[in-house]
Amino acid sequence: MVQSTDVIALLTFVAVQWRITVLWLRFARRRSGPAAMAARAGIVLLDAAVAFGWLLDVMTFLGHPPITGILPFLYSAGSLAYLMTATAVLGVRAVFHAVGKLVGAEFHPSRRRALKTAGNLAMAAPFAAMAYGSLIERLDFRVREVDVPIPGLPADLDGLRLLHLSDIHLSAFLSEGELARVVDAANELHPHLAAVTGDLISAHGDPIDACIRQLARLKADAGVLACMGNHEVFARVEDYAAAAGARAGISFLRGQRRSLRFGNATLHVAGVDYQPLFQRANYLRGAERLVAPGETNLLLSHNPDVFPVAARQGYNLMLSGHTHGGQVSVEILNQAINPARFITPYFYGLYRIGPAAAYVTRGIGTIGIPTRIGAPPEISLLRLRKA
Repeated sequence: MVQSTDVIALLTFVAVQWRITVLWLRFARRRSGPAAMAARAGIVLLDAAVAFGWLLDVMTFLGHPPITGILPFLYSAGSLAYLMTATAVLGVRAVFHAVGKLVGAEFHPSRRRALKTAGNLAMAAPFAAMAYGSLIERLDFRVREVDVPIPGLPADLDGLRLLHLSDIHLSAFLSEGELARVVDAANELHPHLAAVTGDLISAHGDPIDACIRQLARLKADAGVLACMGNHEVFARVEDYAAAAGARAGISFLRGQRRSLRFGNATLHVAGVDYQPLFQRANYLRGAERLVAPGETNLLLSHNPDVFPVAARQGYNLMLSGHTHGGQVSVEILNQAINPARFITPYFYGLYRIGPAAAYVTRGIGTIGIPTRIGAPPEISLLRLRKA
């Protein structure tokens, strides 16, 4: 299940660590005796530790963890956080070094010192941003309310409130108590229907029962419907989650449809298991049979990349997650720059193709590194409106 973004990230991190190794060895050559030996041994140990952390991260999320427990999970996340921060620091360093070379020959000494000070401060910024994203923004659960115009929407569905939660990732970086805060806030919205679009946990051994226990507290007139995410696949808990969810009153729709009556109108809700990116040619195969022609059809799909297919099949609205809104998102010239844009054009917010709409939420939890920067966790409330 390795994707092109994984390959790009690996090559980038290898290049970054290679550069760090070269710089550290230059530092070691300026030393002698035990200090030089210690410096060389230190960089070898760092390289080995980072490589093992990356391998542990990849194997864990492919469902084959060589070591289980919270400590390996924390270790792999720490390795990834180090690589991301080091990449940002080296990038800032390279920019200021290039600027210094361009203007250094004619720059006044005081201005060169100012440029050096600015560069040092800029290189410290990634560490500050990582700390803020991990300690504050990661737990800044926000409610986002969105009106979704639907052409031909029956009058009795106009104003229908849909609660949308996704990507909870209950694990070492999101406690059951924190998820309980999310559920309490969601219940204050008084939704007609609650939808959960996958990734209840992150990896094998995470507390799936605790996640279902909290989601079962959601209060919605028509109950709680859900679909599976890729991390249910990775952790191999799809069947268990479906059975445990059913016992708790949560219906996982796995290639199934549920018809819900609201007044004189019916909302048909279909759900599919995770649609892998590498199987684009087979997106939503068979899901067209779940569409009720001439009615209002809602699709729950963890992967938002299937939206064009869902629109062609006749779904009026699709709810998805998966992207975390990039998890780290920086806005430059009114454009959001984040990793999710390399995976899908549908990375966050409301999208339209003709009469069909899709909403992609930023979700609740985190994956890889326990931080969110510019993409805070989101409790989504969608109101259907007659277009």
